[in-house]
Amino acid sequence: MKTIFTNGCFDIIHRSHLELLRFCKSRGRVVVGLNSDTSVKCLKGDSRPFFTQQDRKFMLQSCIYVDEVIIFNQETPYEIIKDLKPSIIVKGGDYKVEDIAGHDIAEVVLFPYNKNNSTTKSLAKLGYS
Repeated sequence: MKTIFTNGCFDIIHRSHLELLRFCKSRGRVVVGLNSDTSVKCLKGDSRPFFTQQDRKFMLQSCIYVDEVIIFNQETPYEIIKDLKPSIIVKGGDYKVEDIAGHDIAEVVLFPYNKNNSTTKSLAKLGYS
């Protein structure tokens, strides 16, 4: 069975996250690299994450599309990808292949980006900017 890798903050899980995870699961065993609380703060600012890394890990592990969750502290999950050697790395279509950590290690598949179901849109609906 192929190992499929994706990663992110998954701070507020929304429909597009679940669609991406379902897409991954249709291709094999899904391993999610989860940004630690520290790395989320570096990427998103001091007001984030909303949920702790343990809570976010629990939510992802509870999803039927996820087989394993690995928390990482670095800016990118490159070391995890190097060790895991997945068959495919899946990221949202708002990324460029050459900017994706591990594109030199595994095939990269871009999942169509749905701008209507983003964390930014969800936060705006909740009154956060």
